[in-house]
Amino acid sequence: MSTTQSDRLRGLLEPLVTAKGLDLEDIELSKAGRRRMLRIVVDSDEGLDLDLCAELSREISDKLDETDVMGEDEYQLEVSSPGADRPLTERRHYVRAIGRLVKFQLSAEGDKGEELIARILDVDDEGMDLEVPGVKGRKATARRIAFTDIAKARVEIEFNRKDKKEEEA
Repeated sequence: MSTTQSDRLRGLLEPLVTAKGLDLEDIELSKAGRRRMLRIVVDSDEGLDLDLCAELSREISDKLDETDVMGEDEYQLEVSSPGADRPLTERRHYVRAIGRLVKFQLSAEGDKGEELIARILDVDDEGMDLEVPGVKGRKATARRIAFTDIAKARVEIEFNRKDKKEEEA
């Protein structure tokens, strides 16, 4: 997608998304055969529900129909959440991942850097406090990393993870 079309779409759609209390994470326009797919990725601190996605999708569709930003060719619109395996790139992504296990690829001079899997405990403006799980019966350890030390990060899917509500009960 051209930068100008991406910018035009973002300028057109971001007010609709923010009016719902959501963040516009990404806009992707791709071709699938003769069709085009416009994927709008949104998120919020409280998560997303299907009804809100459907409502936003209708509003976006109406707004796109009012303008010529998509041109005359057919396209399919999809409004979705980023999914659990999306890369963490913004401070707000790390805040939303508090309590979750994350796989970090740390940046290092001259090599690939250290790989670290740890649970995010707290996030501030400079970085985050982590709990690194103990190996083979050892206790977990605390660690602090700065955002500038992170090359890549993704949430690790945990099938036996306790929900916050379960922990409070």
